[in-house]
This record gives sequence, structure tokens and C-alpha cells, in this order.
Amino acid sequence: MSSWKDQQVLIVGGGIGGLTAALALARQGIPSQVIEQAAAFKEIGAGIQLGPNVFRMFERLGLIEPISALAVFPKNLIMFDSITGEEVTRISLGDAFRKKFHYPYALIHRADLHNVLLEQCRKSNLIKLDAGQKIVDLDEANGGVNAKTANGKAYRGAALIGADGLWSTIREFVVGDGKPKPAGHITYRAVLPTSEVPEQYRWWNMGFWAGEKVHFVLYPLRTGELYNLVAVFHSNRYEEGWDSYGDPAELHERFAQTCAPVRALLNKIESWRMWVLCDRPPVKEWSKGRITLLGDAAHPMLQYLAQGACMAVEDAVCLANKAVEMDGDYAVAFRAYQEARYLRTGRVQIMARVYGEFYHAGGVAKELRNLMLGSRTPDDAMAGMEWLYGEQKELTRGRGAQVTR
Repeated sequence: MSSWKDQQVLIVGGGIGGLTAALALARQGIPSQVIEQAAAFKEIGAGIQLGPNVFRMFERLGLIEPISALAVFPKNLIMFDSITGEEVTRISLGDAFRKKFHYPYALIHRADLHNVLLEQCRKSNLIKLDAGQKIVDLDEANGGVNAKTANGKAYRGAALIGADGLWSTIREFVVGDGKPKPAGHITYRAVLPTSEVPEQYRWWNMGFWAGEKVHFVLYPLRTGELYNLVAVFHSNRYEEGWDSYGDPAELHERFAQTCAPVRALLNKIESWRMWVLCDRPPVKEWSKGRITLLGDAAHPMLQYLAQGACMAVEDAVCLANKAVEMDGDYAVAFRAYQEARYLRTGRVQIMARVYGEFYHAGGVAKELRNLMLGSRTPDDAMAGMEWLYGEQKELTRGRGAQVTR
């Protein structure tokens, strides 16, 4: 007998969100076709941070072991004042943290995480991968979705998931709200061999220096072979895209008033990659019939909570669960999925903006920030993370499960 699971789901976008969606569907016995517009499946960028909430998803997907083998598990999260260099606060990521959240906090190279997901997809006989295919048209017809590419290739699936990132093509078909909005913040990223990092900063921590309209991040990658450096500052400069070479003169000008350690680390890098930070206001509806969005295509967010990839992975698990709960009625499943997710992802979007202003505070606001954070106990700090890192019931039985057909 035929089953609804015999029909593939189309996934547009072969990044972290798209590949995780394919793996989550495969674990439920649902086949998928992943369509990537780049010539090859690969990730750009450098380090990303993985909170306990995403490790909870990795466990469900059977991915903890291969990801952990490539990750660094820092001892502390430490915040410094970028002008004085003084430590403002630290959060230990040791036994008490793991006991509360049941999972660790980790640092990993984005390409390493993507490679783990890609390798797992290639091992699955339920997942097909096509690169070099840009979707330019799609329509829902006869109980499925048809998609066409710029070079004339056609795909058909029972449903379609747009996991094609901040500049999503699929979002225009579903939401139609134009381009994302620049946040007025610029990020410069680089990696440095450990041998070139001053010895006192070859630490096993995720450390950052917060200052007025700037902050700087330093943490280890690839079991300590490399260090990830991230410099963020406010700027009206705008260049569409995610991978442009930065202007060192502008970078050093913005950080001219920071403490000696920050300036010394900045001087170690000769070539930086620049990203213009963009996001969108939260929306409640990101599904249309048998077409839905996932990750940054649905709810792009600024980097200040380090949750962009984590939210995409949570999305993938939730979406696959809803598909099974609704017995393959994807239109109902996608409404259930967005209902289960929009408040959580919207909160992260909004709080990421708040944290950006918090990190970049000056004057009295900076003094209040340092006083407030400096007076926290470890229990206070972890209690403030419960909403983000704790168990999320909607991933298994959100309100969306009650959506009627």
C-alpha cells in the first residue's frame, strides 16, 4: 500500500537549516530533495556558538557524538569592559551549568558543523542533494508543489520548505515583505592560528569585550588549533551580501578607544571578512498552504544571542514532528509548526536586538549594565537563561498540535 511518506518534500537551501530539516524528516521516514543554488554544498563564515537547547535537538537527531568530536567546550563565558579591560561578569559552564540545562555549551567552526550534517545526509537513502540550482518559480497544484529553476530543471514534492536564509527567495512567495532591514551594525570576522594569539588569551573561554557601539569576541575553535575573532561596530555602511572584504582602516578607527588587549588582537589580522547585519521584525505567519519557511528565511535575527543556527535546528525538529502528527497533511502541519514556533523565535529576534544595545551601551547605561551584571550570582545568571536554554515543550506538543484540519 502506498503511504503519504512515499512522496518527497522539497527543501530549498542546503545550509545548516536545510540539511537539518532533511535529517529530521528522514528520521521520521520522510524522503526529501535538497536544492542548493550555490555550485556546491558548503558554508562560509567561521565560528558559531551552540547552546544547550540545540544539543537537546542534536541528541534527538543522533548527532551529538560527531559534532562533539569537532567542538570546543569552553570553561566560561566572560564579559570585559572594552575601555578599561576589567572583567564585568563570568558564567561558569561547568558542572552546575550542565546539571541545570542537562547539555553543554560549545563552540564550533560553522563549516565543521555543516560538514557533519552533509555527511549524515549523504549516508541517508531518503535524502537527495542537488547543487547549482536556483529556484525562480513555484506553485502549489494537484496536492503538491512544483518548483522550477533558472536553468529549466523542474522538481515536484508533496510540500516545500524554504530554508534559503536571510535573502530567501521562497519568502517572497510566502510573505512578500521585501528585503531584510540593515541593523546599522557591521561584523568583521577572522580566524587566527593559535600560535599568533598572545599567550594570555590562549584560553578555553568564550570571551568578549563590550564597549560603546562596539564589541570584540575571542574564542577557540577546532580543539584549540584556531581562534575565532569577531569585531562588531555601529555603522551606516551597507553592502548587500554576506561575504565581503572589510576595510581595516574603518575597523581600527572604530576601536581606537578600546583597551590594549583588544587593539593588539585586532592588529594580528591582516584580512577580515565583513558582514552587514540585517534582520526582520517577527511575523506570525510564514506558511502558505504546502509551503513554509525555516530558520533565517522565517525569522532572521541578529547574532547577539548566538541563536540563529540553533533556532533553525529547533525548527527542523518541530516541523518534522508536526508532519507526522498530522499524517502528512502538510498544510495543517505547517500551520501547527508555525503556531508552535513563532512566539519563541519572535522572542529571540527581539531579545537579540535588546542584547545588541545592552552590549554596546555607553555612559550611564554602561555603568548600570556593569553594576547589574557584576552583582549577579551564578544562580542568578543561569536563572536568566532558563527561557532560552531550558526544555521547550512546544517542540513535542505545541499548541499547534490542536490545529484542526
